[in-house]
Amino acid sequence: MVLRGILAGAALAVVGSFGVSVTAVPANAAEIIDGPKVNWNFAVWGKRRAFTEGMEYAAEQVKERTGGKFTITMGYGSFSKPKETLDGVKLGATQGAMFCNFYHPGKNPAFMVFTLPFLPLGDPDVRIRVTRKLYEHPALVADMDRWNAMTYVSTILPQYEFFGRGKEPHKPEDFAGMRVRAGGGIGSAMEKLGATLSTVPATEVYTTLERGTVDAASFPYTYAHVAYKLHEIADWFTGNLSPGTSECPAVFNKDAYAALPQQYKDLLMGMRDEIYAVQKKAYADIDAKNLPMLREKLTEITYTEEQRADFQEKAGKVVWDEWVKDNPKLPGQELIDLILSEAKASM
Repeated sequence: MVLRGILAGAALAVVGSFGVSVTAVPANAAEIIDGPKVNWNFAVWGKRRAFTEGMEYAAEQVKERTGGKFTITMGYGSFSKPKETLDGVKLGATQGAMFCNFYHPGKNPAFMVFTLPFLPLGDPDVRIRVTRKLYEHPALVADMDRWNAMTYVSTILPQYEFFGRGKEPHKPEDFAGMRVRAGGGIGSAMEKLGATLSTVPATEVYTTLERGTVDAASFPYTYAHVAYKLHEIADWFTGNLSPGTSECPAVFNKDAYAALPQQYKDLLMGMRDEIYAVQKKAYADIDAKNLPMLREKLTEITYTEEQRADFQEKAGKVVWDEWVKDNPKLPGQELIDLILSEAKASM
């Protein structure tokens, strides 16, 4: 599906996250990296999918470029439960893991800034720039220090969108009275617009939407909606509302990383642009497949910049302000301002 299986004697050009061309080195080339045998266990959940393609690529390339000396074993559910991956990293049970901030807000309070609604993080390149900058902030570093972890790359989870039946939401007021399945900052935003929230598990969304228990549901766009088959029963979907997202990074155990020889550290850090390029392509490939089908079956609702600004004013900033107030121990406003400034600088 994505960039893998490098041919002998050929170099593969990859467009990095800022349009920079980077090169993946063939495994049997003279530049093969020598070093000791090292195997890392990396915790993730579910099954291989677009969400995991970036780290799958990292694991493949680490093995290729070291001639099998350095390997990363991707453990889908075999190392840690989804809400316990940071615990596994802290204990040293795994050398790396993915985690999602919304699974455990108390474990990563500063990371919850990424879950606030209507932040300007819809463009993946903007998201990458912002994420890299935020990862360096002392508050987010402190979040990871508690788990003896360090951030590596983001999975740049796509913006959530809504799939629904019946009444179409063309303006903020249209969500009033709707019953929506949405969590985190998006859920808070919908409440500000007068919607009633449902916390039904993802696996039950299809049934509740079909029966009319909920009118609309939000998932990462478009792969999760199709994975849960909401397109089979929905009437409409929002194509560019971009109400919010979540942050699900790949992290390493700090001691495990420190113990690596320098050439392995350089290899890992030097391929991050490639990983982001692969991650972006994985989501883009899914959208390229899904969107024509969705547009044929359903009504796509799109919004102008002015309309999105209206949503942000009525259901975004008010939630940001409340989050800052409710988390006095965090530099909340500083983090929000940093996201806004970095996003603006990259546009």
